[in-house]
Amino acid sequence: MNRLQTGPATEVLVETRGEVTLAAPDYARTKMRAVLTRLDEPVLAARVKLTQEPNHSMAKPSLAQAVVDLNGRPVRAHVAAATMQEAVDLLQDRLNARIARVRDHREHRRRHHASAPVGPSDGARHEHRPQRDARSEQARRIVRHKSYSLARQTAWEAVFELEAMDYDFHLFTDAASGCDSVVHRAPADDGYRLATTGPQAEPVPGLPVSTLDVPRLAVADAVARLDLSGLPFVFFTDAATGRGNVLYHRYDGHYGLITPVL
Repeated sequence: MNRLQTGPATEVLVETRGEVTLAAPDYARTKMRAVLTRLDEPVLAARVKLTQEPNHSMAKPSLAQAVVDLNGRPVRAHVAAATMQEAVDLLQDRLNARIARVRDHREHRRRHHASAPVGPSDGARHEHRPQRDARSEQARRIVRHKSYSLARQTAWEAVFELEAMDYDFHLFTDAASGCDSVVHRAPADDGYRLATTGPQAEPVPGLPVSTLDVPRLAVADAVARLDLSGLPFVFFTDAATGRGNVLYHRYDGHYGLITPVL
């Protein structure tokens, strides 16, 4: 792990995994410095992770991820490319785009004194997402189980969180209905979709709501449904807890599970 001081109150951590070239960390530092020096907000923390996948058959084995804490607001970007230099270049562009959306959202709230849509999606740019490692169903396991207290948000605030953190989906508690819900990207039209475990208190303008019932499943059944569906994730009500869960495909070919703290 390498460290760089970009300012008196900012320490940038650069972590490498796999056979990352010796020049890559310095190149990443230069690109991160170009992002940070343009910011007016205090940068409380910043880190970069560069990963070189050992699978030479992958078209995009070079992964780059950055997380910057802008005065308490984390902003994240994650990309993949054929080479590490290309990945770092893409990371700089994507991080700048995430920061710009955070700023736009803050300015809109300041002017209108209310939460508002973040605007149309700028696209997930799925062509720059890490590839999912091919792994047989028999070999897949739930290797990450993340449990946290779900934020109570409006649906559009949840979309903003999704955009700021560069997620493909975000699990939250709907502020209007009190139901566990998920917003996710819709790559077909560069938009967003909403699904909820209960009825919406009122329609959400500009945000289509799934008309399909959220299934009530045991985790093992959710795994089977995810494998059969071919989708990146499945949103379900856990049969044991009655809470909304998300089971998803990780890029390493295994599963991840997100659950609310009970």
